[in-house]
Amino acid sequence: MQKLYKYLVLAFLVLLLGNKAQSQSSTGSTDTTITSIEADLVNIFQQKTPKTYKVAGVKVVGNRFFDENLLISIANINVGDDIKIPGGDNFAKAITKLWSQNYFSNIEIYLTKLEGKNIWVEIEVTERPRLSKFYFRNTRKSESEDLSGKTGLVPNRVVTENMKITAVEAIKKYYAEKGFQDAKVEIQETKDSSLNNTLTLNFIVDKGIKVHINNINFGGNANVEEGKLKKQLKDTHEQSRFTLFPTYDKGMIVEAKHYTFDDYLKEKGYLTFSRTKKVLDPYVRIKFSSAKFNDKKFESDLDNILTYYNSLGYRDAVILQDTVYHTKKGDLNVDIKLQEGRKYYFGNITWRGNTKFSDSVLTSIMGIRKGDTYNMEILDKKLGKNASPEGGDISGLYQDDGYLFFRTDPVETAVYNDTIDFEIRIVEGPQATIKNIRIAGNDRTKEYVIRRELRTIPGEKFSRTDLVRSNREIAQLNYFNQEKINIQPIPNPEDGTVDINYTVEEKSSDQLELSAGWGGVIGLTGTLGVSFNNFSIRNIWKKSAWDPLPMGDGQKLSLRIQSNGKAFRSYNFSFTEPWFGGKKRNALSFSIYNTKYGQTYNPVTGQYDPNYSNQSSITTTGVTVALAKQLKWPDDYFSLTTAVSFTRYNLNNYAIDPVNLPGFDNGYAHNVNLKLTLQRSSVDQPLFPRSGSNFMASVQFTPPYTMISDKIANSTNPYEWIEYHKWRFNGEWFIPLGKPGGAEHNKQFVIRTSVKLGFLGRYNQDLQVSPFERFQVGDAGLSNQFALLGYDIIAHRGYPVYSSSNPKINPDQQSTRQYFTIFNKYTMELRYPLSLNPSSTIYALGFFEAANGWYSMKDYNPFQLRRSVGIGMRFFLPMFGLLGFDYGIGLDRFTPNNALKDAARFTFMLGFEPE
Repeated sequence: MQKLYKYLVLAFLVLLLGNKAQSQSSTGSTDTTITSIEADLVNIFQQKTPKTYKVAGVKVVGNRFFDENLLISIANINVGDDIKIPGGDNFAKAITKLWSQNYFSNIEIYLTKLEGKNIWVEIEVTERPRLSKFYFRNTRKSESEDLSGKTGLVPNRVVTENMKITAVEAIKKYYAEKGFQDAKVEIQETKDSSLNNTLTLNFIVDKGIKVHINNINFGGNANVEEGKLKKQLKDTHEQSRFTLFPTYDKGMIVEAKHYTFDDYLKEKGYLTFSRTKKVLDPYVRIKFSSAKFNDKKFESDLDNILTYYNSLGYRDAVILQDTVYHTKKGDLNVDIKLQEGRKYYFGNITWRGNTKFSDSVLTSIMGIRKGDTYNMEILDKKLGKNASPEGGDISGLYQDDGYLFFRTDPVETAVYNDTIDFEIRIVEGPQATIKNIRIAGNDRTKEYVIRRELRTIPGEKFSRTDLVRSNREIAQLNYFNQEKINIQPIPNPEDGTVDINYTVEEKSSDQLELSAGWGGVIGLTGTLGVSFNNFSIRNIWKKSAWDPLPMGDGQKLSLRIQSNGKAFRSYNFSFTEPWFGGKKRNALSFSIYNTKYGQTYNPVTGQYDPNYSNQSSITTTGVTVALAKQLKWPDDYFSLTTAVSFTRYNLNNYAIDPVNLPGFDNGYAHNVNLKLTLQRSSVDQPLFPRSGSNFMASVQFTPPYTMISDKIANSTNPYEWIEYHKWRFNGEWFIPLGKPGGAEHNKQFVIRTSVKLGFLGRYNQDLQVSPFERFQVGDAGLSNQFALLGYDIIAHRGYPVYSSSNPKINPDQQSTRQYFTIFNKYTMELRYPLSLNPSSTIYALGFFEAANGWYSMKDYNPFQLRRSVGIGMRFFLPMFGLLGFDYGIGLDRFTPNNALKDAARFTFMLGFEPE
């Protein structure tokens, strides 16, 4: 079939005639005659006067993966378009647009037909091959897995030069970060025979020799020690060094040698070495550090050096030269040449433009005196340019009084010798009034629940302290991702107001407890509990609100059931309305519980008998109503809680505690008490506090029955109406260490210290201290059957429950039947967050703990304590609450015959942090 000649338009509109159409005769001869249509196509490009032609048809050939209409749209040549020939640039632009997509290796445009002023256009494309598979050669399996993500290679994508270059750069960067500075990568392309127009890419990796930093040398540092400068290099370190002291003479070092890691191994003849194994030489001091070199991190470290110099007053310090070069062994040496310049000091600091506060007030708050070492970072911080939530700077002083538009400009007015004078120029601006409060992101929580926690109220003056406090109050709700709470003030200079936008991210705060455990003589016990921490009781009857539960009003509803059949069962219910009355933060809570514990050991038969629990049991029923009121004095971090509780103990042929309750195995005991709790909490957030403190002082007391009525005092059942007074004090502090860092910007070490004290007293000195409401000290803070007497359970990691106050008596050898009336506990923890994600907050900790208990004030000795150390982990999962694991070593459990394992104890906690 004879084909028409096609006229090719190249990227720059270069005309190319195709080969003449061939027509094979029956004898094999070739017809080379040019038809009149072909001649017309040639003539329109050779005519001297440009003419306009109309596109009558457009089609695309050669496309396999791309839609024809899409390519025509990109080329922008459409039916009906007018094209000037010659002289028009439509075809050139079309080729340029298609070529810029990087999807084609060749693009040609043909005119296939001409009728009068109508032309037909054909776009022929050659698609680039697509990626079928890719492999990394000469790499470990783990490295290949890492590289697959870092290179961004995805099968079935078009293979472009940019894709290959990007992948090679990613591979080299990956190995450079591991110390292989001279890694080489070669790409081998092979066609995939199983798929048309696809390629397999093989990345041949030659990592080369791993390069370590051998020495870091400083020059020009006359006033700052080299060791201090090396500490500023956070990510650039020398190769680890050993100090070996092989020779001693009467306690004096005769010979000392310093080794690099490699030199030491070579001298000792070690071919391989594991850092987890012990080094046999007894006098080897080892310090391991990463000695890899990274260009970007090195540049950042150089900035750290200048920042450090500036903090010491050397504001003119510069790095004249930094040189990185290879040693003969192939490692790197780094030379840094410095020019320190003169050390400067602050001179006179004056103020200009301040009308609200006097010079003396501003100078006092700034805290910089004449003669202090010059440090621009401190000056900026004191002025509030790098404001911290804690405040205490000039900007905070003004902004807390509404001066949102306040700004400062420190100007050097004089530099003489080594002294610099400053004039702080202040523009106070007008006081800003809060106009609009907007809240976004609360998908489940009602807006009024958030709004009532805010300290920023429309119509009031703007205050930075109120913003910080509002952030804390929202975090304390525990309904939102605490790391994603965002507060954005939007100033309106035209009318002197400010809008404040609050953005939150909802998280699950409800908890489900579903567990089973083995409880000694009572056997297998199952637990089912749910806590709805953002409940809406007013919508409980609305069918539309059950999605899946009525939520969003900030109330708390908890249900918990435990049972193993006949021996033990427990029901618990509680409800809390945090804003009782709706106008003030007055939390009203109500709880009720009922517990039955049956004796399953039949003393007559001497056998286990679950039916015997009907003949011997204790039933405890309790109800508590509490009202917590926020106070305004001394400050509004304080709250006062008043709680009234009633507990009834019903004993049915059950000797719960023959030691503390002799002869009391049938009848009732009643505990009616009033508890007053004064608390102050200023922690920044509930799950992983970084700052703030908690203090709690409480007194819990019953009426003094025996002092009121002789009948009760002389009753045959002295426990029918329990009497006591109990005093508690808890204090804990959270102190952040260093600056936040890590992948999550707010990761940092936090020290937690706490002090806990308790005392249980009596009204009538002729009676013993109440056996109820005592203090159980030791173990993980989990209860046992004696907790039915209302004991406060005080955990002590590394120790079992103990009853003797003498630390020399090993509690492992005791049978704990009597608990304390006095206790002290001191704790110090170092915490570090591993994950602050709301779906799983995880942190590790190390602890030192000391505690003890006493039976009377006569025996009390606050310095006689049991000590322990250990490590632990905490996992907070929204659905299940807190999971905790601790491994503690009781330092006072050691005996001459005890190994470390005999003094250690593993403890587990679920649902709450024990006291």
